[in-house]
Amino acid sequence: MPSDSKLKTTLEVAGRKLKVSNLAKVFYSATGFTKGEMLDYYIRIAPLILPHLANRPLTMKRYPNGAQGKFFYQKECPAPRPDWIKTIPIWSRSNNRTINFCNATDLPTLVWAANLAALELHTALSVAPKVNQPSLLVFDLDPGLPATIVDCAQVGLLLKDYFDKHGLQSFPKTSGSKGLQIYIPLNTPASYDLTKNFARILATRFQERYPNLIVANMKKVLRTGKVFIDWSQNDEHKTTVCVYSLRAKQRPTISTPVTWEEVLDAHKQKNPNLLSFEASQVLDRTDKLGDLFAPVLTLKQKLPVIR
Repeated sequence: MPSDSKLKTTLEVAGRKLKVSNLAKVFYSATGFTKGEMLDYYIRIAPLILPHLANRPLTMKRYPNGAQGKFFYQKECPAPRPDWIKTIPIWSRSNNRTINFCNATDLPTLVWAANLAALELHTALSVAPKVNQPSLLVFDLDPGLPATIVDCAQVGLLLKDYFDKHGLQSFPKTSGSKGLQIYIPLNTPASYDLTKNFARILATRFQERYPNLIVANMKKVLRTGKVFIDWSQNDEHKTTVCVYSLRAKQRPTISTPVTWEEVLDAHKQKNPNLLSFEASQVLDRTDKLGDLFAPVLTLKQKLPVIR
């Protein structure tokens, strides 16, 4: 490690002065990707990720010693913190207190969080101040070995067909790990009881229809060789990894929005590498494609009745 790896430096970010440190520290040993490169990625992807972070309660998954080191989740926005950091107060029944989540509305806040080694950024499905109202429905597709993201692609395409038939647009993204996530934007009045019940019933029906491919039961012993449709993510107390967030894997992979054509190609070619993207690739993709997830922020849809 370079001798200056622990040196602190000051960055001026959108008019704010921020002290950052350990920029030469290797965060991904397989590639030599450093903390400085992590900050650079978040600065460059900021125009695309910030709209998806803004006003959503943020849980930071922090890796002080890099992606292969120990980590911890942080819901309470850490103190001391700059007085310009915005927070979202939410009453926690389980903790019997208010938790003040960070609200990453701007570039300085994003850089500040990244400097805290918040490799992964996880957000709620609701937007403040309506924290009890989900703006999104999500299906988190998790393959049980030896199943892979190629099998998730097949399940995703089946879900897409269902939503297409009901006049709903759906948007896929990689988890940045081994799975695929399907989002259905709502942006209309809804409750978590409604979205969670809808997701549970639909996942169960798909399990009944495709028992050799899909499982909706949360028991891990049942997932071998199948794709688990995790419907339980549709809960006010849970978060999912934000689009464009880094993941703490062997390589600096990103939770990346993809087209349905790319999902279909990966399934047809049986090639999981077609749905895996690292930081540099994502920056190149967004230069060409823009934000494939932009419609998720504004598209207004209502779920069909399901019993």
